[in-house]
Amino acid sequence: MTHSISPYLTTKELAQLLRLGERKVYDLASSEQIPSMRAGGKLLFERSAIEVWLKQTHSGPTLEAAIDLPAIIAGSHDPLLDWALRQSGSGLAGYFDGSEDGLIRVRSKDAALCALHIYEDQGWNTNRVSAEFNELPMVLVEFCKRERGLIISQGNPRDIKGLDDLKRRRLARRQEGAAGQKLLEKLLSDAGVSADMAFAGQSIARSESDLALEVKSGRAEAAFGLKSEAAAQNLDFIPVMTERFDLLVWRKAWFDPAFQKFLAFCESDAFKDQAVSLSGHDLTGFGHIHFNASH
Repeated sequence: MTHSISPYLTTKELAQLLRLGERKVYDLASSEQIPSMRAGGKLLFERSAIEVWLKQTHSGPTLEAAIDLPAIIAGSHDPLLDWALRQSGSGLAGYFDGSEDGLIRVRSKDAALCALHIYEDQGWNTNRVSAEFNELPMVLVEFCKRERGLIISQGNPRDIKGLDDLKRRRLARRQEGAAGQKLLEKLLSDAGVSADMAFAGQSIARSESDLALEVKSGRAEAAFGLKSEAAAQNLDFIPVMTERFDLLVWRKAWFDPAFQKFLAFCESDAFKDQAVSLSGHDLTGFGHIHFNASH
């Protein structure tokens, strides 16, 4: 079963976004200081109405109000995200050059959002974002979970069964700053495989799609990539892990029309069907907030 972001916020969701207690949100609604509605006895808040309310109620210049953000999602490439940006008509553009590049761009306000999948000992992304962005009005929300593993030629002619079998194999590589490349180098080191030898002479694949094409073309014997990209190129796939793919969003951008239109598209059957057809994408946690800055 998949879940998506509704055009309406619950009391708990609004409290999380505004950094308020749920009791305070109830009080604001009951005194009609914040736009709300009831459906079946449940208190709901329309996202578009909350956006207008926020713009009308702040007094004086604030950091968030002064931020001028381009309608760009930077960071890590994902085929479902890339497709959704084009199909949604939201006006958001993608500039995908790796998680580390995306974090730099979003901090410098050269992007409104960053897509990332940074491996941590006890999860993904949250510790890194909490350490570096807690002083900024930003939210980390889950987009999907993805199956990542070894992409190999159809029929597995090299008889590759796992990371231990990658010694003396030509591996496709991503650019420096790509989270998948950093994780692969760590896994290779743990398996006793020399990264310098594995990537010698290899051209750089700048997206998940290009990574699979390196194997398809025969320029590489294996790649550490997504199941969806292996399936798209009719290549074999050996699962290694499930990773969490998140969006780090400036809170101001969350309520902007472009991101709201994108979120609305992500509620559609077309979006959910595309996730299923890609293979290896799980939307169960879509919309779950993993971090909300204290600012």
